Amino acid sequence: MMKRTMRSVLAATAAAVFMISPVFSIPAKAAANDGEEEVVLRVSNWEEYIDEGEWDEEETIDLESGDILGENSLVDDFEDWYYETYGIRCRVEYSTFGTNEDLYNMLTIGDVYDLVCPSEYMIMKLMSEDMLEPLSDEFFDTDNELNYYINGVSPYIRSIFETHEINGETWDRYMAGYMWGVTGFVYNPDEITREETATWKLFANTDYRRQITIKDNVRDSYFSSVGALRSDYLTSEEFLNDPDYAMKLQNIMNDVSEETIDEVQDYLQMIRGNMYSFETDSGKADMITGKVVANYQWSGDAVYTMDQAEEDDYYLNFAVPVESTNVYFDGWAMLKNGVREDARKKHAAEAFINFLSRPDNVVRNMYYIGYTSCISGGDDPTVFEYLDWTYGAEEDEEEVVDYSVAHFFADEDDDPEDFVLTVPEEQLNRQLIAQYPSEDILHRATIMIYFDKAANERINKMWIRVRCFNLENIPVVIPLTASILIAAAVICLLVKKYRKH
Repeated sequence: MMKRTMRSVLAATAAAVFMISPVFSIPAKAAANDGEEEVVLRVSNWEEYIDEGEWDEEETIDLESGDILGENSLVDDFEDWYYETYGIRCRVEYSTFGTNEDLYNMLTIGDVYDLVCPSEYMIMKLMSEDMLEPLSDEFFDTDNELNYYINGVSPYIRSIFETHEINGETWDRYMAGYMWGVTGFVYNPDEITREETATWKLFANTDYRRQITIKDNVRDSYFSSVGALRSDYLTSEEFLNDPDYAMKLQNIMNDVSEETIDEVQDYLQMIRGNMYSFETDSGKADMITGKVVANYQWSGDAVYTMDQAEEDDYYLNFAVPVESTNVYFDGWAMLKNGVREDARKKHAAEAFINFLSRPDNVVRNMYYIGYTSCISGGDDPTVFEYLDWTYGAEEDEEEVVDYSVAHFFADEDDDPEDFVLTVPEEQLNRQLIAQYPSEDILHRATIMIYFDKAANERINKMWIRVRCFNLENIPVVIPLTASILIAAAVICLLVKKYRKH
């Protein structure tokens, strides 16, 4: 049984960045100067993607490291913390956006922000267009105890950011991870089996016609379609044992050749009649109310869906396709056009990231949002304690298993045995596996890379043909018949007109 109450849900997922000047630093403790002009930090984030406080007392999270209770919003708490820590007033102008594309459109029409939190592919786009400012050298100083991000980011996340590049620059110079996850299917185990849902080929399974949903966005639908089309090869022993498996997997799942785009278009047009709907947010409610038996979902929304269903004693599970899964990120990025090399803004922005990366605030956000933080906590045990508090088995439970999360929490010097949980066996198919996927799942996880302008245009045109009326698919007999009918109507009108004269 889950020990937490989910407070809200995010309507969209996936990685991100943050940047700052390398030549500026403010002492860890600055003398208070009430006469100094306050710093205004303009922040834009996803809707319902930060703890807004106002928890009830019974929601207190009681950990060995101390109790955690969200009384105020984290934005308000940051403003107080920043003044107490640095002696400088900072006012956060906080706003939200609905999609990555909404954010990008706002930026292109002139809206100005200092710090934003898009997904991985949008951060790559912003990097490629030179719109971001790099993180400062001070941000990476592990000797600074206030640098909660660099001292607490998961080794797994950090490795990904350090080994991927845009235009020759690694992500970690421009990215501070916030939340992350994978994609898969929420499903009703009473109606459909795990084996049937643990594959992207589920979309074409006619045994469940009009009982499955697919994402109503081109990136997720394209990724899952490639997985279905290449299923046999992706699960073959030859491919799984390839020494370059990880890189080849990334290349296959991000293949945007004209041939593959055409294949994906044909596949999506073929399966659309088998789908209950293309959806962005309604799939959660459709699963909870039993309208569908499986819902393609981001892991954070999957957790929310399972939690909400469980409140009505309705149990749903989560499965990750055997072919591959997308590991997505949302994160913080600093915009050049916003900070304009203002050292005070840059420092406040980095401090905002670090404040949200402090382990107790990480727990508040995960509890409130339902997604998984990129922060493991480093030497601070708070995040791991929260994971055990949430999913650990009760002392009298019998059907339990050991579950390692060392691949997410353990650094080189850590003992992996210190990060093994004893959990109810059912959690291997439910919320735990969604929030903290196993090492086996992450082995077959890959990222969605940024597509250049030409590839984006080809894919978007394909998506329009899939989601709208595609003239190429109309049988010749239909327009021919229509032409005959129109011609007949015109002749009739002419005859009537002639008779009148």
